[in-house]
Amino acid sequence: MEPVDRGALERRGFLRALAAVGGAGALGLGGCATARPAATAGLPFFDAVPPLAPFRLHADRIFKITVCLRPFRAQGPRLDTEQVGDKLVVHNYGHGGSGWSLSWGSGEIAVQKALAGGERDIAVIGCGALGLTAALIARRAGANVTIYARERLPEARSSRATGTWSPDSRIALASAAAPDFPALWEQMCRTSFRNFQTFLGLPGAPVEWTDRYSLTDIPPEEARERRRREDTIGFAQYQTRVRDLTPRPQLLPPGSHPFPAPYVTRGTSPQFNIALYGRVLMSEFLQAGGKIEMREFHSPAELSTLKQKVVINCTGYGARALWRDETITPVRGQIAWLIPQPEINYGIQYRGVTLLSRRDGIVLQQGGQTEAWGYGDANEAPDRAEAEGALAVYADLYSRMRTARG
Repeated sequence: MEPVDRGALERRGFLRALAAVGGAGALGLGGCATARPAATAGLPFFDAVPPLAPFRLHADRIFKITVCLRPFRAQGPRLDTEQVGDKLVVHNYGHGGSGWSLSWGSGEIAVQKALAGGERDIAVIGCGALGLTAALIARRAGANVTIYARERLPEARSSRATGTWSPDSRIALASAAAPDFPALWEQMCRTSFRNFQTFLGLPGAPVEWTDRYSLTDIPPEEARERRRREDTIGFAQYQTRVRDLTPRPQLLPPGSHPFPAPYVTRGTSPQFNIALYGRVLMSEFLQAGGKIEMREFHSPAELSTLKQKVVINCTGYGARALWRDETITPVRGQIAWLIPQPEINYGIQYRGVTLLSRRDGIVLQQGGQTEAWGYGDANEAPDRAEAEGALAVYADLYSRMRTARG
């Protein structure tokens, strides 16, 4: 019997998988996937990779470019209180790239402190992810709540977020966080996760679960270790504390997927369709009797003009100027938005670039190989060259899919 060439078998299996899903067209190279990869590719039929509709990745489909400055604090979010004149100020800002993900847990902590003294007339400063959520929590608790903000969604910086479940993204430095912070983070994370599940199945899918495919040229464990070594800043990583919340990433066998990468991992994660999700929060808050007043503050002393005695400060990156808080470091993040494609409900991560389909647009984001990308950069001007560079990463991927198809 002649020896088996396993490499040749894997290559033939990969080519058969490409053909099964429409080859290069499965990811935007002229056609649409119509067949499911065979179960014999190494996955049981109930776990097979589904047909993947193609992304139409052309530069002229970019309809806007937005930039957000994530408010990072080495110690983690500020959740303490202070007295400013006759006002009790409860701080709730500085969540890095985890504002949306931790909003419910962080908001509950802030509201408990705000209501602890018996006051039932509460002011909230800021109408982004943290402010709107905290205000709604306080209103649900029976408080009279007024939001004061310079801008509301969709103008607020929070509307420019990626919209994915990322509860420990740039949340703190491992070396600077207090010893009890990991447990506090876990509390906020679990509280938020539980609340997000209540939005599943609502019209328009403000919150939904979607698959993500991570493509690497080296084994995933080696890639993670390399990222840790190259993280010169030392961001805290706490996901192992809540590993039970989301499915563990699954390494897909060769031939079971259409991607021309040596290692492909599939995960499933919640995502927030922020355009709709923000409106759902806003609608509930207003329908429950909450109020919003457009107002800008330039110093803490101006809070004296408010009638409320308790203020929840949810100003995000704006706290750097308002509270002269130099512990906030900007972490720049840019998104190029492509015209939405309702037929796509998955995302890809490849060579530091995220490609994620949302109901309000396709997110294309250069994030670098580590979370240090954009650290200390306060430039909010859109960069078209950066956007097209991110697009070029996937153009290269697709060109090799065409070559593999032959």
